[in-house]
Amino acid sequence: MIVIRNRTLRRVLNLSLPFFVIPVIILLGVFVFDDKRYAFIAAGVAAATILFFLTGFEQKRVGTRRLIIAAVLIALSVVGRFIPFFKPMTAITVIAAIWLGGETGFLVGSFSMLISNFYFGHGPWTPFQMFSLGLIALLAAALAKPLKKYKWALIVFGVISGVIYSEIMNVWTVLWYTNEPSMALYLTAMTTSLPHTILYAVSNTLFLLLLGRPFGEKLDRIKLKYGV
Repeated sequence: MIVIRNRTLRRVLNLSLPFFVIPVIILLGVFVFDDKRYAFIAAGVAAATILFFLTGFEQKRVGTRRLIIAAVLIALSVVGRFIPFFKPMTAITVIAAIWLGGETGFLVGSFSMLISNFYFGHGPWTPFQMFSLGLIALLAAALAKPLKKYKWALIVFGVISGVIYSEIMNVWTVLWYTNEPSMALYLTAMTTSLPHTILYAVSNTLFLLLLGRPFGEKLDRIKLKYGV
């Protein structure tokens, strides 16, 4: 595994990749390539995600072990997407971010969408889905302490994460219809997607309450045992 040892470079990449580079790649796919090269855009997001993951480690050993854990969580998340209606993908992403950090959570969320879409269908929506779960992971990592400590915080975050995912996908819906942003069209998308937003929120909350602590305790034991 490649290790980025320069702390300044790591810091710059850690901030710029999720908040500037990846959004720019996605917007290039919308406005420059007109959604026709979505496979290349998704590959660009995936490459940037891997680089972002690498910024979280100074030691090759730690990064390699954490990557193995992330791969297992991605596999569980992909399998979980086959559960009808209620899907644990967001919950697993959030759990990864809380206990393993934002870089790992971003990787789990982004690659869960990328890999599962080989079955559910790739399209210009894929990069938006990857970024949506990655952004939720970063927010979960920032709020890790209260999310670990308080059950009510998990409930609130489950609702918020459902709204975040839905609203980012509503942005894609608007851009898919027209390259010119329209508030009226966005409000229409919000209204029509409301049932799905509620379903996302309920699903996220349910799985976070069911899986959060058991998964977290196992991850804590793994981190202690293997020095992750």
